[in-house]
Amino acid sequence: MARTSVAPATGSPAAPKLEKKPIKFSNLLLGASLNMFEVTTLGQPLEVVKTTMAANRGDSFASAMTRIWGRGGVFGFYQGLIPWAWIEASTKGAVLLFVASEAEYYAKTVGASDFGAGILGGMGGGVAQAYATMGFCTCMKTVEITKHKIAAKGVTPPSTWATFADIWRKEGLRGINRGVNAVAIRQTTNWGSRFGLSRLAETGIRNVTGKEEGTKLSSFEKILASGLGGGLSAWNQPIEVIRVEMQSKTEDPKRPKNLTVGKTFRYIYDNNGLRGLYRGVTPRIGLGVWQTICMVALGDMAKDAIEKLTGETVTAKH
Repeated sequence: MARTSVAPATGSPAAPKLEKKPIKFSNLLLGASLNMFEVTTLGQPLEVVKTTMAANRGDSFASAMTRIWGRGGVFGFYQGLIPWAWIEASTKGAVLLFVASEAEYYAKTVGASDFGAGILGGMGGGVAQAYATMGFCTCMKTVEITKHKIAAKGVTPPSTWATFADIWRKEGLRGINRGVNAVAIRQTTNWGSRFGLSRLAETGIRNVTGKEEGTKLSSFEKILASGLGGGLSAWNQPIEVIRVEMQSKTEDPKRPKNLTVGKTFRYIYDNNGLRGLYRGVTPRIGLGVWQTICMVALGDMAKDAIEKLTGETVTAKH
């Protein structure tokens, strides 16, 4: 009987081919839908409270709520929602997804790990968000929230578009993008740290529950990990307070003209100390938790609905 010999395998197994992830319409629609729901429900009220506390640094949480209520009752908590928060919510997901995907791919081509490439992708996407859409949107939202209530003087307050036109006429593109550098710093540090801290929390949860690396976490565990990542990423609240001050229409004769990030930091620190740089951190943590609940808890339901609507398989993580 003939004996067949099998040659031993030589060399190491071939590395998996690196492929660029396609940008699908269904992925962009999922991100836009979840962001729109998040901001239209609790997102904008928490944003208004956070911005009010950052702009009026002597306010407590309760006094900030009273101030907002005095601007128009329930509607005061939704100042800046239409159109600015809606424009931001419907576009920032698409910008983040596209740029983060490209940055992550090119980082991997030069040898970055999945973890490192993910952080770099998130940071790159955050910067792109700031300069593409979030700069003028956050500026206009802050203007709406912090401008004086001139209706008390018997004058009809200008509409949001009239306010936009006035800033454009006086200061041009630079005026409506005031504070955009601070927004970029906030976004890149926020996404980088949120990604890293969430992954760290996921590792801790797996260690505690005895799950192996790569094992899918439950919805509660995903919410817990992402919530911890979102909440702890509020360490960069000082740059958010600086951003609000740079974009604020609150009048103060002691405030320097032509504010930069550095000048604004010095102005806030000199007047309010270290504590002033962390005003509004509580509603910001709440906002991070709410965003996590929307993206994780509601993500699966939204994913199923969009797959039925578009006929595509949604591949975006949420």
